[in-house]
Amino acid sequence: MKLPTDILKMYKEIHGWVGIVSGLALFIAFYAGAITMFEGPLQQWASPPTRLAPAPTLEQTPDLLAKVLAAHPEAAASYTVNLIIDPTHPARVSWIVAEDAEEAEHGGGTIHYASLTPSGELQVETRGPSPVAQFIDDLHRQVGLPLDHEIAMPIMGAVALLYVVAMVSGLIVLLPSLVKDLFIVRIGRNVKRMWLDAHNVVGLFSLPFHIIMALTAVVFAFHDQFYTAQGIAFDKSGGPVRAAMGPAPAQGAASSALPPLALLGEIRTQVPEFQPFQLGYAHLPNGRAVVRASSGDPDYNIRTPLYGLVTADPVTGKVMSVDYLPGRQDGWSASVTSFFALHYGSFGGAPVRWAYFLLGLAGAFLFYSGNLLWVESRRRRERKGGAVEQTRATGILGALTVGVPVGSVAGIAVTVAAARWLGDGATVGLHSLIYHTLFLACTVWALWRGAARAGWELPLVACLAMLTVPLAGLTAGGDWDQPRGLMLIDLVGLCLAAMLAMVSQAARRRLLTGPRDSVWGAMA
Repeated sequence: MKLPTDILKMYKEIHGWVGIVSGLALFIAFYAGAITMFEGPLQQWASPPTRLAPAPTLEQTPDLLAKVLAAHPEAAASYTVNLIIDPTHPARVSWIVAEDAEEAEHGGGTIHYASLTPSGELQVETRGPSPVAQFIDDLHRQVGLPLDHEIAMPIMGAVALLYVVAMVSGLIVLLPSLVKDLFIVRIGRNVKRMWLDAHNVVGLFSLPFHIIMALTAVVFAFHDQFYTAQGIAFDKSGGPVRAAMGPAPAQGAASSALPPLALLGEIRTQVPEFQPFQLGYAHLPNGRAVVRASSGDPDYNIRTPLYGLVTADPVTGKVMSVDYLPGRQDGWSASVTSFFALHYGSFGGAPVRWAYFLLGLAGAFLFYSGNLLWVESRRRRERKGGAVEQTRATGILGALTVGVPVGSVAGIAVTVAAARWLGDGATVGLHSLIYHTLFLACTVWALWRGAARAGWELPLVACLAMLTVPLAGLTAGGDWDQPRGLMLIDLVGLCLAAMLAMVSQAARRRLLTGPRDSVWGAMA
């Protein structure tokens, strides 16, 4: 396909500038997003064993609930009964206590876990699963911005829109050579040509995945605005409030709720294929008490990363809503759910999650390589214009292209390892401090040393940071009884460390033997 030269040049400029503006944020989003594909195993790997007594049976749970509500009446507003006990759900009953109104509005606060001692006494502690997986998910959703969710999400939406523009313009630029260069990666002395070939191949073959990510990210970023425009209200869990659920029950009706085992039986009678692992008791804005039964189903798309939902009346056990139930949704709900499922990879089980993990890493490489190519092209244009030394702007862009992605990789690795070493002492605030300290240190180092030197020094730092993950797995929490399958996290850390070591070696070789006037050369 032959395009006019001026049109092609215009789209190259658009692709380059949009890519450089959004590429660094998208690297963080894709790299952190790849890790969230295994959020559950990571949380289990990082979480210390509970000190609570073994969870009581479901038959004993009404006794536990009565003692919890007597000792902690604030739990009556919203609490959870876990049907399956594991390291990420360590207690039969849990609830959240917000410290202030702002925390309550955002669903935050201190999580309390309750059990019964062998003698039948109430036992409560606030020690729970590690928050590191949630922190990484926040990095992904907010493109690494340490801002309030309401501020970060529109920015993420703007980045996603730029992402769409970059894809369209990049595809137009690639069209003239699409057939000729489709499977070609030319490895040789022309390093820029090799990076460009790799960038084009990865971008083209993962294009459907990137289209899905871009469009769904826009939907997530402006989710509330879309529904507000349609006049739909939401409860605290993010579910639509429907008038069909009827008026609020009489005061105190929630206290007459069915025992969890009986409620579970009622739900299974009405929805036989549904196998809940959790019952969440709460109140809608109109005061009506509801229970949300959660369950995953690998055979269907699900609305959330890990589970589908059935909403039921806790007093009668009658199922009131199957809007989030896999396989039972109407056309509209299934369509909305598909946006969530396609973004989260919450369908098809482990093979899809591994595919999304690899595609996420490939996407991070796409943005990193794109920025490298853009900075190098800018330097070449400067030389053609007569500039002997690279300009300050090019130097800063080159340094940020190295410091931001590598700082993110190093920060995530160390904060994951710290979760294992710190155990009970790990908090979201501490994870944020560790991550952002390393992130900023790497970025400042790159700005000080320049792209060429930092280009091999920082990947080596990130390699050492990545090695802390298997090191933490070997040295911390020796009494943790965890499945052997979680050793895969340590193995992935070793593989990524090896890749970073190779990147460092290649960058150092380029510094010493490559063109001296390149952004990555000795004169930079």
